Amino acid sequence: MRLLSLAVLLLSAGLGPLAAQTALPSGWSARADGDAGTADVKVVPMGAGLHVTLGPAVILYRESTRGSGPFHTLATFTQTRKTSHPEGYGLFYGGRALDGAGESYTYFLVRGDGSYLIKRREGEETTDITEGWVASPAVHKLDAKGTATNLLEIDNKRDPTKVVFMVNGRPVHTLDARATKTDGIVGLRVNHRLDVHIDGFDVHR
Repeated sequence: MRLLSLAVLLLSAGLGPLAAQTALPSGWSARADGDAGTADVKVVPMGAGLHVTLGPAVILYRESTRGSGPFHTLATFTQTRKTSHPEGYGLFYGGRALDGAGESYTYFLVRGDGSYLIKRREGEETTDITEGWVASPAVHKLDAKGTATNLLEIDNKRDPTKVVFMVNGRPVHTLDARATKTDGIVGLRVNHRLDVHIDGFDVHR
């Protein structure tokens, strides 16, 4: 599945964490964290990708982008302006019940201070897989203009016994595949107040 030109404008207010389906292209969904609505969320096509301007932290996904077995996903993220404090963006996998109270997924983020984070969400609870945010030379930091570009990958396909998290082609963390839930929806996560351009989101199974 390839996401190369996602045309989205999320303008619905007071709808809870799930965005109104009429505001999204066929098959696509968006969910904000907690009880946040999506009135302050904007996702529009730009070039060969999409541009996300937030408001609340959100996940973007398509129900059909799911399955069991080995997978590889990737996307290139460009933060286009600095926020008042560092915020993360990246990928998630193993998504289940994403439109309900029992939502669950594992997410992999980087942020402009040169660090990455891996966590698991189960409903309203989150659990650290890494020990919080971890500094890594693989993560490109924001430059003087407040911009940074990072290619993120999650690879379970090359070696199905492992889930390897990569930034700009360099492995930064590895999990035993038996210790994580790999089956489910694969998608994107962008935290609040960010302005991010996303290119080349793809999932290979």
